[in-house]
Amino acid sequence: MAEAPTLDFNAFVIRKRAERTGGAQEGEHDYSYVLDRQTRATFEQAKPIELAVASTVRMYRQVWRGQLLGNAVRVSDRQFPRIYGIARECAETLGIQAPQIYIVNNPTLNAATYGTDDESFVMVHSALVDHYTDEELRTVLGHECGHIHNKHVVYLTTLHYLKLVAQAYLGVLVAPAMLPLNAWSRRAEITCDRAGMLCAKNEHVAARALTKLVLGSRKLYDEFNIDVFLEQYEEGKDGIGRYMEAFASHPYLPKRVLAMRIFGESELYRKRTSNGTAGLTMVEVDERVKALLKGDA
Repeated sequence: MAEAPTLDFNAFVIRKRAERTGGAQEGEHDYSYVLDRQTRATFEQAKPIELAVASTVRMYRQVWRGQLLGNAVRVSDRQFPRIYGIARECAETLGIQAPQIYIVNNPTLNAATYGTDDESFVMVHSALVDHYTDEELRTVLGHECGHIHNKHVVYLTTLHYLKLVAQAYLGVLVAPAMLPLNAWSRRAEITCDRAGMLCAKNEHVAARALTKLVLGSRKLYDEFNIDVFLEQYEEGKDGIGRYMEAFASHPYLPKRVLAMRIFGESELYRKRTSNGTAGLTMVEVDERVKALLKGDA
């Protein structure tokens, strides 16, 4: 049985407070979305979030390690070395230690990161490996490494736990923590889509990797027209359906693609990927993305 890392909430809180009093704050990188950073800063003073994280730690220690990873296969230099190498490249690009990667037998296209900021692991569904090229997989693993790089992991783990609680007909009890965590998660996804782009070094590959999630069919990938797909956002952004996004942990996928295109115009992205030097400042990028996520662009 694969072993998952142990969560230590007290150590997490102590470290976070030390970071806040020490001047420069960890988890605030030049590519990260400003509202992601600002929202995480408020969580330390939010009692419902603190209680939810503490409950997650207890539940994870008692139940999750065996249930979550009992049937997963850990990636290493001797087990799926190709995937292991891609993960190491992504970690090196972002300047973090390579995370543990586990392959899970699951027919849906997905990947997720859990654990703590100190001990994180990435779960990759087997179907995603089947459907993605190495370049597209680099986008996905870069995205997940972005969660680690930006100190998202303990909150992602908490949100996952709260969803399980809500499914047990206790949604009202967890709403004070779940709604702000969902709002933050949508912002965190913008940050990590940028991380995936920096690792892939090709915005078209990164966009293709993202839009494959909405299709899930090898027969349709070659026929897919991304610009026509984005027109769906224009048709639906003023409808009542946009309010349902407030309950989601991810922005609607067309928004994510459009936000990636904006980041692709940035000076930061172009310099990091050797695609030129001139471009938008990150302040300009974030202002445009804010408008996009509000439905104003």
